[in-house]
Amino acid sequence: MDGVPESHTGWTFLTNHARVLAAIADNHSARIRDIAAHCRLTERAVQKIIADLEQDGYLSHTREGRSNTYEIDPGKVLRHPAEAGLTVASLLSLLVKDEVDRAAAPGGRPHATT
Repeated sequence: MDGVPESHTGWTFLTNHARVLAAIADNHSARIRDIAAHCRLTERAVQKIIADLEQDGYLSHTREGRSNTYEIDPGKVLRHPAEAGLTVASLLSLLVKDEVDRAAAPGGRPHATT
Protein backbone atom coordinates (compact mmCIF):
# COMPACT_ATOMS: atom_id res chain seq x y z
CA MET A 1 0.00 0.00 0.00
CA ASP A 2 1.69 3.21 -1.14
CA GLY A 3 1.69 6.16 1.22
CA VAL A 4 0.56 4.18 4.25
CA PRO A 5 3.00 4.43 7.15
CA GLU A 6 4.38 1.35 8.85
CA SER A 7 2.89 0.22 12.15
CA HIS A 8 3.82 2.29 15.18
CA THR A 9 4.31 1.50 18.84
CA GLY A 10 3.72 3.98 21.64
CA TRP A 11 1.17 6.73 21.91
CA THR A 12 -0.25 8.76 19.03
CA PHE A 13 -2.35 11.91 18.74
CA LEU A 14 -5.39 10.29 17.13
CA THR A 15 -7.55 7.47 18.40
CA ASN A 16 -8.31 4.45 16.27
CA HIS A 17 -11.94 5.60 16.19
CA ALA A 18 -10.85 8.90 14.58
CA ARG A 19 -8.66 7.05 12.08
CA VAL A 20 -11.49 4.71 11.05
CA LEU A 21 -13.93 7.61 10.75
CA ALA A 22 -11.46 9.55 8.58
CA ALA A 23 -10.91 6.50 6.36
CA ILE A 24 -14.67 6.16 5.90
CA ALA A 25 -14.98 9.89 5.17
CA ASP A 26 -12.41 9.42 2.43
CA ASN A 27 -14.31 6.48 0.90
CA HIS A 28 -17.90 5.86 2.01
CA SER A 29 -17.94 2.42 0.41
CA ALA A 30 -14.55 1.22 1.68
CA ARG A 31 -14.35 -2.43 2.68
CA ILE A 32 -13.49 -3.28 6.26
CA ARG A 33 -10.39 -5.05 4.95
CA ASP A 34 -9.20 -1.84 3.25
CA ILE A 35 -9.97 0.33 6.29
CA ALA A 36 -8.06 -2.10 8.50
CA ALA A 37 -5.03 -2.05 6.20
CA HIS A 38 -5.05 1.75 5.96
CA CYS A 39 -5.40 2.22 9.73
CA ARG A 40 -3.00 -0.63 10.57
CA LEU A 41 -5.69 -2.42 12.60
CA THR A 42 -7.20 -5.87 12.49
CA GLU A 43 -10.46 -6.33 10.64
CA ARG A 44 -12.08 -7.37 13.94
CA ALA A 45 -10.93 -4.11 15.58
CA VAL A 46 -12.40 -2.09 12.70
CA GLN A 47 -15.69 -4.00 12.98
CA LYS A 48 -15.84 -3.16 16.70
CA ILE A 49 -15.04 0.51 16.07
CA ILE A 50 -17.70 0.75 13.36
CA ALA A 51 -20.21 -0.86 15.75
CA ASP A 52 -19.26 1.72 18.43
CA LEU A 53 -19.66 4.61 15.98
CA GLU A 54 -23.02 3.29 14.76
CA GLN A 55 -24.32 2.64 18.29
CA ASP A 56 -23.64 6.25 19.28
CA GLY A 57 -25.07 7.72 16.06
CA TYR A 58 -21.87 8.96 14.43
CA LEU A 59 -22.17 6.53 11.55
CA SER A 60 -24.82 4.47 9.76
CA HIS A 61 -24.64 2.05 6.88
CA THR A 62 -26.78 0.84 4.03
CA ARG A 63 -26.29 -2.65 2.67
CA GLU A 64 -25.87 -2.67 -1.14
CA GLY A 65 -25.49 -6.22 -2.38
CA ARG A 66 -22.43 -7.64 -0.65
CA SER A 67 -21.01 -4.28 0.38
CA ASN A 68 -21.87 -1.42 2.71
CA THR A 69 -22.14 2.28 2.07
CA TYR A 70 -21.47 4.35 5.16
CA GLU A 71 -22.95 7.72 6.07
CA ILE A 72 -21.36 9.97 8.68
CA ASP A 73 -23.43 12.41 10.72
CA PRO A 74 -21.31 15.56 10.33
CA GLY A 75 -23.31 17.53 12.90
CA LYS A 76 -22.79 15.04 15.71
CA VAL A 77 -20.87 16.58 18.62
CA LEU A 78 -17.63 14.95 19.77
CA ARG A 79 -17.87 12.89 22.96
CA HIS A 80 -15.18 14.26 25.25
CA PRO A 81 -16.10 17.29 27.42
CA ALA A 82 -12.89 19.05 26.37
CA GLU A 83 -14.23 19.13 22.80
CA ALA A 84 -17.70 20.31 23.83
CA GLY A 85 -19.41 21.94 20.87
CA LEU A 86 -16.99 20.61 18.24
CA THR A 87 -18.58 18.47 15.56
CA VAL A 88 -17.48 15.48 13.55
CA ALA A 89 -17.34 17.79 10.52
CA SER A 90 -14.79 20.05 12.22
CA LEU A 91 -12.62 17.05 13.14
CA LEU A 92 -12.81 15.59 9.65
CA SER A 93 -12.05 18.95 8.03
CA LEU A 94 -8.73 19.00 9.89
CA LEU A 95 -7.90 15.44 8.94
CA VAL A 96 -8.92 15.86 5.31
CA LYS A 97 -6.83 19.03 5.00
CA ASP A 98 -3.87 17.15 6.46
CA GLU A 99 -4.29 14.37 3.89
CA VAL A 100 -4.37 16.92 1.06
CA ASP A 101 -1.24 18.65 2.39
CA ARG A 102 0.50 15.30 2.83
CA ALA A 103 -0.22 14.27 -0.75
CA ALA A 104 0.91 17.63 -2.15
CA ALA A 105 4.22 17.72 -0.27
CA PRO A 106 7.39 16.42 -1.97
CA GLY A 107 7.89 12.79 -1.05
CA GLY A 108 4.44 12.63 0.54
CA ARG A 109 5.55 14.42 3.68
CA PRO A 110 3.44 17.18 5.25
CA HIS A 111 4.43 20.80 4.85
CA ALA A 112 5.77 22.48 7.96
CA THR A 113 3.50 25.16 9.35
CA THR A 114 4.40 28.15 11.47
